[in-house]
Amino acid sequence: MRLLSIAWAVAGVLAGVAPVQAQWQTYGTEDGEWRSYAGDIAGTKYSPLDQIDADNFSDLEIAWEWVSVDNFVSRSTPGGGEWWAPLDTIVESLVEETPDLYRSSQPPNATRLQATPIMVGGVLYFNTPLSQGVAIDATTGETLWVFNPKGYEEGTPSMSAPWTQRGVAYWTDGEGDERIFWGTGNGYMVCVKAKTGQPCPDFGPDGSGMVDAMVGIPRVDREARDYLNALLYSINSPPIVVRDRVIHGSQIADRRITKEAPPGWVRAWDVRTGEHAWDFHTVPNSPDEFGAQTWGNESWRYSGNANVWSMLAGDNELGHVYLPTGTTTNDYYGADRPGDNLYSESIIAVDVETGERVWHFQAVHHGLWDYDFPTHPNLVDVVVDGRPVKALAQISKQAFVYAFDRVTGEPIWPIEERPVPQETNMPGEAPSPTQPFPTKPAPFDYQGVTIDDLVDFTPEIRQMAIEVVSNFKIGPLFTPPGRPIEGGTQGTLMRPPDFGAAGWAGAAVDPETGMLYVPSRNVAVAIPLYQPDPALGATMLYTHGAPEEQRLRQIREGQSYQARMPQGLPLLKPPYSRITAIDMNTGEHAWMVPLGNGDRIRNHPRLRHLDLPPLGDGTIGGPLLTKTLLISTVPTAGSQGGPALVAWDKQSGEIRGTVDLPAGTIGTPMTYMAGGRQYIAASIGGGPRMIAFALPTAP
Repeated sequence: MRLLSIAWAVAGVLAGVAPVQAQWQTYGTEDGEWRSYAGDIAGTKYSPLDQIDADNFSDLEIAWEWVSVDNFVSRSTPGGGEWWAPLDTIVESLVEETPDLYRSSQPPNATRLQATPIMVGGVLYFNTPLSQGVAIDATTGETLWVFNPKGYEEGTPSMSAPWTQRGVAYWTDGEGDERIFWGTGNGYMVCVKAKTGQPCPDFGPDGSGMVDAMVGIPRVDREARDYLNALLYSINSPPIVVRDRVIHGSQIADRRITKEAPPGWVRAWDVRTGEHAWDFHTVPNSPDEFGAQTWGNESWRYSGNANVWSMLAGDNELGHVYLPTGTTTNDYYGADRPGDNLYSESIIAVDVETGERVWHFQAVHHGLWDYDFPTHPNLVDVVVDGRPVKALAQISKQAFVYAFDRVTGEPIWPIEERPVPQETNMPGEAPSPTQPFPTKPAPFDYQGVTIDDLVDFTPEIRQMAIEVVSNFKIGPLFTPPGRPIEGGTQGTLMRPPDFGAAGWAGAAVDPETGMLYVPSRNVAVAIPLYQPDPALGATMLYTHGAPEEQRLRQIREGQSYQARMPQGLPLLKPPYSRITAIDMNTGEHAWMVPLGNGDRIRNHPRLRHLDLPPLGDGTIGGPLLTKTLLISTVPTAGSQGGPALVAWDKQSGEIRGTVDLPAGTIGTPMTYMAGGRQYIAASIGGGPRMIAFALPTAP
């Protein structure tokens, strides 16, 4: 029997919101700062700064550049001291000393500097791919301190996102105690003093300023060194501070050959002591827990994942933290976990003091598409039909926006359970007969694949597209994935793809207008399902991501999972990426513009003679909102066809300015005011580097 998709704690709703007992820090963009990953814990990515506007945006100049300290990292010496050496030297030494810790393709890698910095008191704070914490001067880019927890020395972090760190969190008691928190690739939560970078001596059990976030998680073995049981748990996304709790999710490897996996419980710690406050069980831990009956055959006993691998949002006044969870093990094959599998692919409101569920909504029942929530929700106060609403908007990989009253969990507009396709050739699979469909807002990108969706730039190109998809099963959103059949279809073509119409860069919302801005992409993929070898310890019949040798054999035998057009032509009609503005007061789309001109496609020899409209470049970057502008990056918008920062008018979607970038962005831009100048900073490639732009100084 299915639990309601929408559920809330009746006592909490009837009693109302308890009065706030303290003046909690807001961790927002007040005073020109940027105190949280998304500007504030509400996840808005908004700053009211307006020194940089439409009239002068194109005048921005590089104010400073900072090259990652991961190029030189520290190691302990036998005598107890430390020395610094180039990363390639460190990697060679580590692989030689502990070859069983690293898969051949996954030694420490400094290139994925995805962090968005925070700014407090004229200092930028962030972390690096090797889990080092950094503080730099916000006006000069000068390094102030580096703390190296040596998170790279225990082996490869989770296969899902190796050597990726996206940011840090800040806390203060308002009386001089300021702390920076981040997670590491080997599963620790770190606390250092913001001013000095020294470990917080009162945080954690041994004065190291760290707590082991893996302790108490079922089916995790920190000491294991073999492939099947290796350390596949990490903390890649920034924690969040709500009231006096620091809360985080985790990254758990999802390319598995075993049905057994660690559960992605969300964990909370006391910001002062590091004492464990609570866990929220995204996978049940006993038959008596709420939702356990949605795991057929008591599959909660061995199933894992359902983790929050991306960012979180919170509300200090309500005392809620909001958890956007992912798919459970295995992403695309659910025969070993029959049922709806609550709380996978859900948004959950949790009481930050107790860890108890306040309300929840499951967006995908018995997930088979890896449609986990890729980013934090956006919290905004709106007026709907004359009624003030404390709203939560959660964008999704499948191009939906789920909108709720964040106090009660009631949908702002109806969300309907609708029948979805059931046919599958996966042994033992039982897809959910229905899935939730929001009635408002409309999807912000395309869903499903039909023949009419195929590219039609010319009749010849369209026929090529028809021939390509003839090898695949196509259908509407939530068509189940399938295995390849010799002489038959080679899998299911799914759109949006498993990496999503929207991604971890997320959306931004304007708290003054209630307008939500969503970058998205238009891509279709087929998932490579295969049978893993039981001799290697496999305990599931099917999984994804075949080993290289098997993948090459399948290609030789004609089992191609890539629904690719010849000559690099597009398969689908454009646009291939876009930004959509959605009024969350009405649920209506205000405007949509292609994200990029699509020059790579339009200049194709078979297309350049055609008068094509803007096509979108097929990539998306994180959005940033200011008082007057929507800012993001486009890889081909620069003056020489390279990457650029682009500013759009928030009301119309008209481009108002561009600034060339030395390299493409890796993280999401942010903005702050320091020394009387407004800066826009982001991490970019070619170093990797952190770079900041500002207007020219007065002569």
